[in-house]
Amino acid sequence: MPLALAIPYATAKAVTIALAGVLVVLVSIIAWRWWQFSRVTPEERERQRRAALVAYGKMGDAMIVDVNGDVVFYSYEVGGMEYTATQDLSALRDHIQGNLSTVGPVSVKYDPRNPANSIVAAEQWSGIRFTHAS
Repeated sequence: MPLALAIPYATAKAVTIALAGVLVVLVSIIAWRWWQFSRVTPEERERQRRAALVAYGKMGDAMIVDVNGDVVFYSYEVGGMEYTATQDLSALRDHIQGNLSTVGPVSVKYDPRNPANSIVAAEQWSGIRFTHAS
C-alpha cells in the first residue's frame, strides 16, 4: 500500500514542479516585456531634459559663436565661469520658425546646480533671435 500512495504523490510533485517552472518562465517573459516597453529612448530623454530646463532653468545671456547646419555653438557666463556648449536643433525644426542667424546674442536656459547643462531652444521656448527672409 505505501507504494500505491507514493506513485500519485510523485506524480503530483512532478506536476507542481512543472507548473512552478511554467510560472517562472511566464513571469520572466512578462517582466522582460515590461522592461523593454518602459525603457526611455535617448530622444525622449533629451526631450525631457529640455522640458525640465524650460520649466526650472535660469535664464541668461549667451552668444552664438557658430552655426553648422542644425548644430548651434554658443557660449555664456555663469558666476564668473565661461561655458561653451552646442545644441543640435534638428529635432526642433517643426518648432522653430525663420532662419538662424550665424552669430549674435541669444538667451540661454541653464540648470543653476549644473550650469554646463543648458539649451538655447526647446519645444515650448526659444532664446534664439531669428532673421526672417524677405
